[in-house]
Amino acid sequence: MKLTKIKNEIQNALTQGFVDKDIIGNEEMVPRFILNAKGDTMRDHIDHELIHCSSFIFVIAFITEGALTPLKVKLADLARRGIKGRILTSDYLEFNSPKMFYELKKLKNVEVRIADIHTFHAKGYIFNHNDVYQTAIIGSSNLTEAAVATNYEWNLRVTSYQDGEITRKIIEEIENQWKKSHSLTEKWIEEYKIKYEKSQQRYLKAKIEEEIPEYETSKEINPNLMQQEALTNIENIRSNGAQRALVISATGTGKTYLGAFDVKKFSPDKFLYIVHREQILDKTISSFKKILSNEPAEAFGKVSGNSKDFEGKYLFATIQTLSRDNWLERFDKDEFDYILVDETHRAGAESYKKVLNYFTPQFMLGMTATPDRMDNFNLYELFDYNIAYEIRLQKALDENMLCPFHYIGITDYEVDGQITDDTSQLNWLVSEDRVDYVIKQTEYYSYSGEALQGLIFCSRTEEAKRLAETLSLKRHPSKALTGETPQWEREKIIEELEQRKIEYIITVDVFNEGIDIPCVNQVVMLRNTQSSIVFIQQLGRGLRKSENKKYVTVIDFIGNYKNNYLIPIALVGDKSRDKNSARDDLELNEIAGISTVNFSDIAKEKIYQSINNTSLDSMKILHDDYEDLKARLGRVPFLLDFQSFGTVNSSVFIKKYRNYYQFLLKMKEEFHLTHAEEEILTFISAELTNGKRIVELLLLEEILECDG
Repeated sequence: MKLTKIKNEIQNALTQGFVDKDIIGNEEMVPRFILNAKGDTMRDHIDHELIHCSSFIFVIAFITEGALTPLKVKLADLARRGIKGRILTSDYLEFNSPKMFYELKKLKNVEVRIADIHTFHAKGYIFNHNDVYQTAIIGSSNLTEAAVATNYEWNLRVTSYQDGEITRKIIEEIENQWKKSHSLTEKWIEEYKIKYEKSQQRYLKAKIEEEIPEYETSKEINPNLMQQEALTNIENIRSNGAQRALVISATGTGKTYLGAFDVKKFSPDKFLYIVHREQILDKTISSFKKILSNEPAEAFGKVSGNSKDFEGKYLFATIQTLSRDNWLERFDKDEFDYILVDETHRAGAESYKKVLNYFTPQFMLGMTATPDRMDNFNLYELFDYNIAYEIRLQKALDENMLCPFHYIGITDYEVDGQITDDTSQLNWLVSEDRVDYVIKQTEYYSYSGEALQGLIFCSRTEEAKRLAETLSLKRHPSKALTGETPQWEREKIIEELEQRKIEYIITVDVFNEGIDIPCVNQVVMLRNTQSSIVFIQQLGRGLRKSENKKYVTVIDFIGNYKNNYLIPIALVGDKSRDKNSARDDLELNEIAGISTVNFSDIAKEKIYQSINNTSLDSMKILHDDYEDLKARLGRVPFLLDFQSFGTVNSSVFIKKYRNYYQFLLKMKEEFHLTHAEEEILTFISAELTNGKRIVELLLLEEILECDG
C-alpha cells in the first residue's frame, strides 16, 4: 500500500512538472529548475536530500574544500545513523587541490574513487530513498562554493520510482564508471601532488608573461564603494553644520582607511587619533601613512606608554596615556581640528569622558563595529545622533568585504551522559579525553590554506594555559595569551602565529576586538556564549581577508549552556525576540554570500532546548531593546520603529501587553489615553498589526488617504 502511494505521488509530481502545472503533486518530488536563487540554491537542495536519504552518490569533476567543509557536519550526522555514500571525482585539468583529496579521505562513511576518464566533467548528485525511489540533481554545478550558492547555474532535480528509466540509466552509467575507477589512496594523492604543483607553476608563469609592464596598475589606494558612500555622508553631515558623526562598520571592512581618507579630505592643521590599545597604534599609523603619502615621516607621532612624541601633525594616542593629567594638560583645548575615536563604544568609560570633554575640535568622528549598549552609556547621543554610515556583518559579507566563513556548531565532549555545562570544573575542561576530542574535531573540519593558524576562545585564564600546554604536547604548538600577558609578549606570540611557529593562540576575552591577524583561518569556541555582541566580536577575529585563505572555519563546541539560544540569533542578527523566529534562524544554512551555518543534529537539539527554556520577551530584555532604540533615535520609539530597525517584532509587545501603550507605561513614559482610546488601540493591535488580512489594511490605507 505504501509503495503504491509513493508511486502515485511521483506520477502526480511528474504530471505537475511536465504535463499540467495545475495538478498538485508532492513538493518533495516535483521536478525543480534550480538557478541558485536566494533561498533556493543548490546547497539548499543538497543539504535537504542528505538529511532525508538512505544513501547517496556524487559524480562531480571539481570539488573545493570550501564547499566540502559545510557538508562535513551532515556527513558526520549520517555516519552516526549508519548511512553511507560514494563520491566519484577526477583529476581533470588538475583543478582539485591535493589538500581537498586529503579532506575527502577524512569522510569515514564515504567511499571515494577517481574516474578513469581524462576528460571527466560530470556534475550529478543522486540520492536513494530506501531503494524505493531516487532523486537526481543534474546540471552545471560542480561542488564548489560559488557553484552551489551564488553562481548563475542551471540544474534540474527529478525524482524517479525504482523502475523508472531515467534514474535506472543514470545509475547504470555510474556503476559502469565506478567499476573502471580506482580508489583514492595516499599514494595516489602524493603522485597527483607532483602533477598539480607543475600545473600551478605553468599557470603562474603564463600569468606573469601576460602582464604588460607599461600598463601596471597604480599602487595608490582608493576608497572602495562602502568608503565612498560613507565619505559622502560624512561630508554632508559636516556641510550641515554638524561637528560630530558616527560610523558603524563591521570588523574588517576598512574603517581605518575610511578614517584616513576623511582626514585627508578635511586637511586638519592638527589631528588626534584615540585608541584603547597600544598594539593597534603602529598598524594604524602605517595605514594613515599610505593614504597621507605626501606627508613626511616626522608628521606622524605616537603618544603611548612607550612613546611621547607630541610634535607630530598627526598624533596617535592610547587613551590610558592621554587621560593622565600630566599628558592631557600639555595640549590646548582647541589643539586639534579633527579627533577620531576608534572603538567608540568604549567612550562611556571615565578615561574617555575626561579626554573628550576636555577637547573642543572642529570635528570628531567615532568608529565602532559594536554600537549596541553593554552599559548605560548612550553612544548615539555623544555623536549627536549623526550616523554617517552603517554596515553590519551580513551586509559586509554580501558586499564581499570580509572573508567568508563556515560556522560549524557541534556538541561538546560527552561521556556517560555528562557534557560540558555552565558549572563544569577546570579539570573536566582540560582533561586529556576532552582535548583529544577537540583535536579530532578541529582536524576533521580543517581550515583553508597551507598551514593551521587558529584562535581558541575559552572561559578562564587557567584553562587557556593548561590547554596550550596539552595541545603543544599533542603536536599542536600553542601559546596562551591572557589579560596577564604583558604587551611585548602579546606581540611576540602574535608574530609566532603569523610566522607559523605555533598553530594556536588560546585566549579568554583579550581578542574580542581591536586585534588584526588576517592569517587566522580557524576560530574555535570552547566556551559559553554570554552575549551576542561578544560572539560576533570573537567570530570576527577571523574575517579579515588574506591571500593565503579563501574562508575561515569557525568551530563552536556547544555544551548544555542556558545561553545556547543566543547562537543562531547572533549569527543571523535577529532581535525580534520571537521564539518561532529563533527556531527558524536555527534552520538557516546561509548567512550571506558563500558563508554558511551548520549545526550537528545533537547540537541543534541543545539549542532548541535552550530556546524553549528561555524567555526571549522578558521585561529585562524588552526594556534593554527599548532603551537601545530610544538612545539611537533620541526620542520615544514608535511601534513602527522596531520594525524599521529590525528589532523587536511588534507582535511580541501585543501578545505580552495587549498594546504598545501598556508597555510604554511600564517604561514610565508620560502618555495618557482614555479607556475608550485604549480599547480602540487594543482592537487595532490584535486585529491588524499581524498583517494576516492584507485587504483590510489596504482598504484602511485608502480611507485614511481619502480627502473626505
